Amino acid sequence: MNRLLQGEVGSGKTVVALRAMLQVVDAGRQAVLLAPTEVLAAQHARSLRQLLGGLGRAGELDAAEQATRVTLLTGSLPAKQRKQALLDAASGNAGIVVGTHALLQEHVTFADLAFVVIDEQHRFGVEQRDALRSRGADATSPHVLVMTATPIPRTVAMTVYGDLETSSLRELPAGRAPISTTVVPVAERPRWLDRVWDRVREEVGGGNQVYVVCPRIGDEPPSDKTERPPVAVLDLAPELAEGPLEGLRVGTLHGRLPAEDKDAVMRAFAGGELDVLVATTVIEVGVDVPDATVMVIMDADRFGVSQLHQLRGRVGRGAKPGLCLLVTEAVAGTATRTRLEAVESTADGFELSKLDLELRREGDILGAAQSGTRSGLRLLSLLRDEDVIARARETAQRMVDGDPDLTAHPALAALVADTLDADRLDYLGKS
Repeated sequence: MNRLLQGEVGSGKTVVALRAMLQVVDAGRQAVLLAPTEVLAAQHARSLRQLLGGLGRAGELDAAEQATRVTLLTGSLPAKQRKQALLDAASGNAGIVVGTHALLQEHVTFADLAFVVIDEQHRFGVEQRDALRSRGADATSPHVLVMTATPIPRTVAMTVYGDLETSSLRELPAGRAPISTTVVPVAERPRWLDRVWDRVREEVGGGNQVYVVCPRIGDEPPSDKTERPPVAVLDLAPELAEGPLEGLRVGTLHGRLPAEDKDAVMRAFAGGELDVLVATTVIEVGVDVPDATVMVIMDADRFGVSQLHQLRGRVGRGAKPGLCLLVTEAVAGTATRTRLEAVESTADGFELSKLDLELRREGDILGAAQSGTRSGLRLLSLLRDEDVIARARETAQRMVDGDPDLTAHPALAALVADTLDADRLDYLGKS
């Protein structure tokens, strides 16, 4: 299998991946789940153990008869835990290994790796995604499932991920509460920011929790630029705790905290010991706190459409409705404000992916996703020509299946040879 699974935040991709991993484990082999951050990796490990119950606690007293072990491997694990995790992977005691980039290091070995799940695949480079493909037993390539909660248009999937089959989860599980989104234009209506913090206090007073997301941490060296720097976690958190949110339990979370501190903060928030979590985008994916109902995004214009949609998906994960407030100084009529209003107008990630394509255009998307160069598209539009792209892909697939070396099509073979140099061929082989 070589498949892309795309679906809304909270649509159930993790459950789909777990069912697939369990088929591999039942066959006596191993599966890996690769996550882009330690916060997300730890969250995945906890979620999988919770879903499996006794089936995920091999070696423990309450383990089921056919249980496996879920092992977490990250770069900041204490030496003793890291050594045990490496042994679990190498010996095969762990049927499921969850980890970050630490899994890609050469000294990490597996007894019989047959399946690789890559969550939020756009966070990994081609070389990184390719690193696990050579770890299968007897030099075989494991099955690969890449997942994303940032849906992409079908035309982009066919063009950028032409070698992947694509599956889409188009619905949310029953019982998920709706999320409403509002742009807060503080340049035009500065008093609205006061209302934001009043709304936060109201939510906490009702027994709920709140995220406040900032574009930067705040311990960076000062910039020479004259404009106001983006709002920072380390600046805003004390301002809120001593000002409009005084008396509430305010915590902070960012990427430079030690892994143990990050995990402790997330556990405290998930356990209801914190009312407000001021954080960077480390909470963008995978974090699941049902009592979190409000997401305040400061300087929202600093984030892309897909990132805003991801962040918004952190709230409304239980039975209570969610609210996302996009705080910005962007003025009406600008392209930046239009982008935020697009996010405000719909909670459908698939619809937003089309809007994002319209805003960013093909060259930006295809260049960044494929080889870092400008798109070669001139007469073809990903927005208008979906049927042409689909037919071209089907035709190319049939042609290559029947004539892999294109011996019957010398002119086409020459065009391919002229287009693809050695570096591009190597890239395509890995991606």
